[in-house]
Amino acid sequence: QVQLVESGGGLVQPGASLRLSCAASGFTFSVYTMNWVRQAPGKELEWISSLNSGGTDPKYADSVKGRFTISRDNAKFTVYLQMRNLKPEDTAVYYCMKGKLRGPGTQVTVSS
Repeated sequence: QVQLVESGGGLVQPGASLRLSCAASGFTFSVYTMNWVRQAPGKELEWISSLNSGGTDPKYADSVKGRFTISRDNAKFTVYLQMRNLKPEDTAVYYCMKGKLRGPGTQVTVSS
């Protein structure tokens, strides 16, 4: 059974950092591009980052470029999202995705 489980979210102040993790199971993780997306309250799902199977070609939305870093550990079946200099507009539920499949998400709230 294919499963994705995100973790690492929380309530932080503006300027803080968080690292999200997504543990994958039930498929050959190392051959798939993985994505991070987010959904803010009342807004549509927003793609923010992807990483190819080998971890050599990260891509970012303009809204997070320079602040977020995606990485993966294929041996641990895990993809990460390091988030720095968080802003209130980063507040959202964050999901990792494989194709159209996503996990339950992890809430990130940035507020003073």
